[in-house]
Amino acid sequence: MERRLAAILAADMVGYSRLMDEDEAGTLAAYRRHRRELFNPKVAQYRGRIIKLTGDGALMEFVSVLDALVFAVEVQLALRERNAGIPEEKQFRYRIGIHIGDVIVEEEDIYGSGVNLTARLEGLADPGGICISGSVFDQVKGKLDLGLEPLGEKQVKNIAEPVSVYRVILDERAAALATPVVQPMAAQRRRGRLGVAAAMVLLLAGGTLWWQPWQPAPGPEPTRFAYPLPDKPSIAVLPFINVSGEIEQDHFAAGLTDDLITELSKVSGLFVIARHSVFAIQDTAAKIQDVAAELGVRYVLEGSLRRAGPRIRINVKLIDALSGLSLWAERYDRDYADLFALQDELIEKIIAALSIQLTEGEREKLARIPTDNLEAYDYYLRAEQEGFYYSDVETYRRALSYYQRAIDLDPDFAEAHAGIARIAVDVWRNHYTFLWSGAVARKIAYDAAGQALRLDPDNARAHIVLALLQLVDGRPVEAQASARNAVGIEPNHAETLGNASLVLAHVGARVEALAGLDKALRLEPAPPPSFRLLAGVVSYIAEDYERALPLLETARDGLPMAEPAREYLAAVYAYSGQAAAAKQEVAGLKTLFPETNLEHYRSLYGYWRQDDLDHHIEGLRRAGVTTWPFGFEGREADRLGGAELREVTTGRTWIGRQHNGTDFLQFFDKAGNIAYRSPNSSLTGTARIRGDQLCQRFEGHFLDRETCGYVYRDPGSEAEAAEDRPRAEYAHVSPHALEYFNVEDCCQ
Repeated sequence: MERRLAAILAADMVGYSRLMDEDEAGTLAAYRRHRRELFNPKVAQYRGRIIKLTGDGALMEFVSVLDALVFAVEVQLALRERNAGIPEEKQFRYRIGIHIGDVIVEEEDIYGSGVNLTARLEGLADPGGICISGSVFDQVKGKLDLGLEPLGEKQVKNIAEPVSVYRVILDERAAALATPVVQPMAAQRRRGRLGVAAAMVLLLAGGTLWWQPWQPAPGPEPTRFAYPLPDKPSIAVLPFINVSGEIEQDHFAAGLTDDLITELSKVSGLFVIARHSVFAIQDTAAKIQDVAAELGVRYVLEGSLRRAGPRIRINVKLIDALSGLSLWAERYDRDYADLFALQDELIEKIIAALSIQLTEGEREKLARIPTDNLEAYDYYLRAEQEGFYYSDVETYRRALSYYQRAIDLDPDFAEAHAGIARIAVDVWRNHYTFLWSGAVARKIAYDAAGQALRLDPDNARAHIVLALLQLVDGRPVEAQASARNAVGIEPNHAETLGNASLVLAHVGARVEALAGLDKALRLEPAPPPSFRLLAGVVSYIAEDYERALPLLETARDGLPMAEPAREYLAAVYAYSGQAAAAKQEVAGLKTLFPETNLEHYRSLYGYWRQDDLDHHIEGLRRAGVTTWPFGFEGREADRLGGAELREVTTGRTWIGRQHNGTDFLQFFDKAGNIAYRSPNSSLTGTARIRGDQLCQRFEGHFLDRETCGYVYRDPGSEAEAAEDRPRAEYAHVSPHALEYFNVEDCCQ
């Protein structure tokens, strides 16, 4: 009996029996329409799965409780919009309950007290509302800008202990989380976006013709393809289907697909569609020609696997989409211990079938096995399925635990070290201090990438991590070399090309960056929002606003909590002459990050080329971003000069409050050392006076960079005294804070 922790969601249609009595056909049609047009695409978007349908409702499971909650909010808001103008008694509404707890897994179903409690929470919800348990509240508080009203402890049926219950408030803040409903690619195909042409017939006449199978037959290229076919063999490896009946093996099927894509991407003579675009194809019954047409490739590899104990069975078929015929098909019954040999055999078959000539270097790369330890490999596959960019802390920690377990089992597993480096550099660059401080994340990224390269000098992911580290550390020449090394190793890998393009754009190689981005987007025709954000940033830095705009708009919709999406989009709108849209984007940015200001971005992007940085700051200024946090503007006549700054800092203590009302103390000794204390922070660092600016550095924070600001006397009405404290005499403004304070002599 398998048990696991799960984020569970239960939904039930309100008044189902009454609605069925009044209009049976209409009620059934509405329920099916909700499933098809709303529930199913949103479940896919938020990495969930429908466990079972219950006539008038559903039981669902999600990877993350944050995903489950945002899914529920978006569904309820979409249904509310559909019900607008309809009499209440005719409306179709659902109650939703969410809980995170222990479940029993049996085949495709889940059972246990966690499921029972979720159903009880659903029953407590208002029509069109959402109720969550205390355990869900503990996981999501502070991570979403969402109102959660405590309803107290409730005694519910068949649950021994009272349950803490919270109601989700579906107001303007909830509406800000909503993203558009995007139908799966398969559903788009069913609406007739693509046609299927007749099979091609190859005629040979007048002697012997040497035939290269990847080249289209003479005549115009078929118009059914969404993209022109590349001038070399092009292939999509569809997700292998797990037919073992064990959900636990889904990660193995996905991992095998990933590995084949990655290995084939190392072959310069092949064009290989990236993983997200093939995993986005959810309708496994779609015709192969439709799939190939949508992705713009000539060949499709499809397969299934069954794993039972130490044995695996794999069925695989390589299909020519122009003719609809199979080039070869094979079934393999092997020991699981022979997995890497089996992968090599599959790759050799594909390369032989497409008449690819490998270079000696490519043969060596393909001959390497990642690890001798299959248990370590299994943990690595689990980590790779998590997805990282703009992830929640639980996803990062889960992936890191899998990578670390793989390394514990095989310390020489280069790809696992590179995986840790990939997460660490993401945490460092995006200042995700909820997991590690900046200094710690930077060290982990350098150490893990270095270890990966010592074990495997041709590890492309480690080279990309190194390029990003070198870029932000102010070493552009080395960053450029590392990025090009990565592309040379994996010339057909979309993630490698995209990140290399970012580095190249930042060092001024714009033409090369855009060329690499073009190729990356062709390899990933259905990119995830995080990749669209990356592509939008590259396009923006290269000042290609026409390309950047739709990419960033889609990224913002798919990543509503991501600061960079709104930041860059605001600047693009400003430079495109869309002033109203730019101001609206800044308003959304400040709702998520109230302290947004130009000096913060100027400090954050100190590694940019000066012309690019000035251009970006000007775009944000035009969009309406203020110079300092919270729009603070001090009078120049009240600004302290260098000598006055020394008087209020050297051997002195600041006692005051932050802009949000939090009390703080800051101590300055005579040697330039500082200590900062507040109810939720305890920091040490250094300070110096540069002209009339106070510059501070706190180790492990803000990428270990020095940030500078001003001190003003007599800050005015914003610093009026509270009932229990004197009026503040000074204001200190920096890229990260606005503080009001008085000065006392520091303790000796």
